[in-house]
Amino acid sequence: MTKIVHMIAGTSMLVLGACENMTSNQRTVAGVAGGAAAGLITAEALGADDDWRLISALAGAAAGTVVAQNNQRNVCAYSRGNGTYYEAPCP
Repeated sequence: MTKIVHMIAGTSMLVLGACENMTSNQRTVAGVAGGAAAGLITAEALGADDDWRLISALAGAAAGTVVAQNNQRNVCAYSRGNGTYYEAPCP
């Protein structure tokens, strides 16, 4: 299992490094893969059981999708501190 996690992490790093010339769909897929790998690696590092590994991979995939889509639009999300957020151009 650990070897698979390391392979996924290495592959996602290579894919995410080449995002400049990607289409919108390709960038979203790369965000999903990278986020899922990051979530899975985090769960593995914390010694989580299989259920938490699945949950963290799904959460990572969701976060990776949002990051990829916001990078394409050059929009960042900023927290207001009360549980809401607003979007503005990235610095």
